[in-house]
Amino acid sequence: MSGMVTDADEMLRVRGVSHDCAEFVTALAFDRAGGTLAAGLGDGRIVLRGLAGGDFVEHACHDGAVLALAPDIDQSGFCSGGDDGALKRLDSATGESTELASFGMKWVEHVLTVPDRKAPLRAAAVGKTIHLLDAAGATLRTLAHPSTVAGMALDPKHRRLAAAHYNGASLWFVRSENAKPQVFEWKGSHLAIALHPDIEAMVTTMQENELHGWKLPDGQHMRMSGYPTKPESLDFTRSGKWLATAGAEAIVIWPFFGGGPMGKAPLELAAGETVVRRVACHPQHEVVAAGFADGSVVVADIARERILPVAAAGRGAVSTLGWSPNGAHLAFGTESGFLALIDFSRKD
Repeated sequence: MSGMVTDADEMLRVRGVSHDCAEFVTALAFDRAGGTLAAGLGDGRIVLRGLAGGDFVEHACHDGAVLALAPDIDQSGFCSGGDDGALKRLDSATGESTELASFGMKWVEHVLTVPDRKAPLRAAAVGKTIHLLDAAGATLRTLAHPSTVAGMALDPKHRRLAAAHYNGASLWFVRSENAKPQVFEWKGSHLAIALHPDIEAMVTTMQENELHGWKLPDGQHMRMSGYPTKPESLDFTRSGKWLATAGAEAIVIWPFFGGGPMGKAPLELAAGETVVRRVACHPQHEVVAAGFADGSVVVADIARERILPVAAAGRGAVSTLGWSPNGAHLAFGTESGFLALIDFSRKD
């Protein structure tokens, strides 16, 4: 974040590369090796681009929209879910797409993967059920919920899986074959979900323009309200001190220390003309990236309350946003099909 920035587009122009996908960018991910970016599109294509250079390469993958995308269980592939009911793997080296599982007419809306050396697994949310599959695509276990799974999250050690659904959230032990979930209830429609890095809290975004959380393990309720619109995105910093959220005309950042967030006022950084649509916390530092409804993107240093413009408005609402595993690259996509990759590792 060093260097002089004279206009809102300078970082994108000087350190970035971009691609016109001509289709809604629905999701993005970086592979586990940190060498390739993948972006899923509304027409079923997945676009790949190496971080070291090269062209953006498009691959036909799903017969319909790509709904979910995650780094696969190995170092160089991606796992995707679509509204064609398919769970697929895309090899980033060859561009070959392989179907891992098919769920008929049901959408595969969320995907997570666990890269365990001995027993890797993939988690696919299909309707009310999360399917846990092994490396070969065989079903290991199914996790049933009272309503459609609206969001999933894993803890950093890949031991617990959280799922948001109507009237609450469920917390599962991924490797336990017989244990039932710990269910946390709160009336309403729960959407995106985040787990505190130290499993001290679980927070969901809600249709009712607020957040709801539970302290763990006792389940004490936390309510964070005052948003002008539905917050669609949230993310904890690596330390767990802060929870960054979308849903307002600034990045709303709640303190999870000193007894917070209850009774504590959140920070509000990078106030803009339109609502923040997506947030993504840096994997190493107390820094958060935010994408707005007008297409602008910024990076905020939370401790210093400093804002670095990354991209100017005018390319469509930001629909997806994320950092590479080492935090050296930031990628974002928009509803109008603009895809960008910015290199923060350069010293110029």
